[in-house]
Amino acid sequence: MSEHYFSQNPQSKSSPRKWKYELKGNLYTFASDIGVFSKDEVDFGSRLLIEKFKEPSVAGDFLDLGCGYGPIGIALADHHKERNILMSDVNERALILAQQNAEINDVKNVEITQSDRLTNIENRSIAAIITNPPIRAGKKVVHQMFEESQAALIEHGELWVVIQKKQGAPSAKEKIEYLFGNAEVVARDKGYFILRATKYLTE
Repeated sequence: MSEHYFSQNPQSKSSPRKWKYELKGNLYTFASDIGVFSKDEVDFGSRLLIEKFKEPSVAGDFLDLGCGYGPIGIALADHHKERNILMSDVNERALILAQQNAEINDVKNVEITQSDRLTNIENRSIAAIITNPPIRAGKKVVHQMFEESQAALIEHGELWVVIQKKQGAPSAKEKIEYLFGNAEVVARDKGYFILRATKYLTE
């Protein structure tokens, strides 16, 4: 049976490994594993998203949507200690690693939960959703994540997305612009786009 990093319960034999990586000027130790996205290093897209992210002006939690083993949520939680960072993923193995990585790096302002997209995330005041979406899950799933993000964000909350041009950045930007009425390309590097959209309530 084939499985992916977006499988709920990976059956592949666990073979974890650890490494150190610098993000936003701080050195972190991360563990990842087979059956989890980017098991050997912090991937370029996530690094770019972490470096380019700027917190919105409104108060509220951040959501690392599809957190994997946790580099985005952990780095941002460490950098924005006054914020609560919710980290979610469908992959049970990834969530165990994310919890371990938060503890390894002594990052306490995180909350880790299992959720398929945003289906299990309710009644939260979310100021920013940050995601390196699961492209291999398909365009439909990724665009559902954008739709659910628009609904979940508070007014003036922001959606931040990293996506490669060859993996659908133009259509992602078009979808986000349709949902939010705006979509800014914050950065481009090595074929990766960082997209940002702000939620405005309409009359």
